[in-house]
Amino acid sequence: MSRLVDRFGRTHDNLRISVTDRCNIRCVYCMPESVEFLPKAGILSFEEIERIARVAASLGVTKLRITGGEPLVRSSLWILIERLTAIDGIRDIGLTTNGILLADQARKLYDAGLRRLNVSLDTLDPGRFLAMTRRTGLEDVLAGIEAAHAAGFERIKLNAVAIKGFSEPDLVPLAKFAREKGLELRFIEYMPLDAKDAWERSKVLLMDEILDTLRREIGPLSPVAGDDPHAPATLFAYDDGIGRLGFIASVSHPFCRSCNRVRITADGKLRNCLFAVDEIDLRALIRAGADDAKLARAFVDSVADKWEGHEINTARFIKPDRLMHSIGG
Repeated sequence: MSRLVDRFGRTHDNLRISVTDRCNIRCVYCMPESVEFLPKAGILSFEEIERIARVAASLGVTKLRITGGEPLVRSSLWILIERLTAIDGIRDIGLTTNGILLADQARKLYDAGLRRLNVSLDTLDPGRFLAMTRRTGLEDVLAGIEAAHAAGFERIKLNAVAIKGFSEPDLVPLAKFAREKGLELRFIEYMPLDAKDAWERSKVLLMDEILDTLRREIGPLSPVAGDDPHAPATLFAYDDGIGRLGFIASVSHPFCRSCNRVRITADGKLRNCLFAVDEIDLRALIRAGADDAKLARAFVDSVADKWEGHEINTARFIKPDRLMHSIGG
């Protein structure tokens, strides 16, 4: 069967797999305070995830990212990591976590073959952490980062969502912390996937605004070429040579034109875009006895139907029914 190429010529080799919709915090830009999670039987088993990943690899997928919810609340996740690293054709596996459970699991994840981590951290202030996540746990996140370093993870990225009117006090402290710890900070523009439909474009703290602040308060920053031309982040390096940072500027600088990603939700739905309004139910196909060829056809059909871009900046934008935690970060 052919590779995953859409009608705009974009080849898709990156699969994001959500292993759970559950989370141990309640970030305001991601999920409501009170939420009804999927029953255990409603989420994909490790065996089902492994099978889907093998089918995707047969279609040219080489990169996987494990997400949630919070993936580390999924019991014995390192067993899944070990299985995925053994799949022929998979060359790179990453994991995005809020870090609260990372200290206890970092070594097992590393020993299972995981080498890349993104840790979500929007602030270094305990009170502001509570306001953003509606939970405590900042010290656990910081301990998790230290444990990951000790376990052998060499390249850890921090993900920070930037909301205008809230995040401004956190920009410089996070940037200085990342420089000090040898972390690559990624600021993510606030996207319309929140629970209360509170998103407005005016609440987006834009990449250019953040850059202005960091250049003024820390020092000059210059654009750099990324490791991966399809990566969503626009990268900059400090002119003094101490670190670099990136921006996932989905609102002000959409990267749809180079997108190479497809997604599997925790309940087994295949989505060709974070903002997709249509899905293909792979879980239902698997549990009805579908063979691998039928699963592969679902991937090919989904990618073939992919739109040119999400159109956040137009009147044509349609917000997905799902929230971020149920799609996969």
